[in-house]
Amino acid sequence: MKVISKNRKAFFNYEVLDRYEAGIVLTGAEIKAIRNADVNIQDSYVSFVKNQAYIINMNITNYQFSNSYQDDPLRKRKLLLHKNEILRLQHEQKTKSVVIIVLNLYLNQKQKAKLEIATARPKKLYDKRQTLKARQLKREIKDKY
Repeated sequence: MKVISKNRKAFFNYEVLDRYEAGIVLTGAEIKAIRNADVNIQDSYVSFVKNQAYIINMNITNYQFSNSYQDDPLRKRKLLLHKNEILRLQHEQKTKSVVIIVLNLYLNQKQKAKLEIATARPKKLYDKRQTLKARQLKREIKDKY
């Protein structure tokens, strides 16, 4: 498993509840750009349209050697999930007021692009402060020893 891109701010801004693995519908030039790590998933999230899951705001830059039509780098891309997973995610999003964020983009052994998505609850400001204090204490303890 080769990790292409990580959402580093996800664990700081959100409390992660459940994780899922999803495939992505891509064009040939997009998968080549992903293999070159020309992708950004920082502000991306999952949205639902007619019982289909789509990823929004995932930026895949145009592949430089492609001579075909260049797609919009921020277009919405369909996610490949089982029907029961889609229904469960939709239900949690509506009832529990959680957001569905992207944690990682990676290539599996068969060189297929996969996303690790998660249901998450946004952290409050005081929770973020506690995280920063705990991180600072760990650094101080590590520096002493």
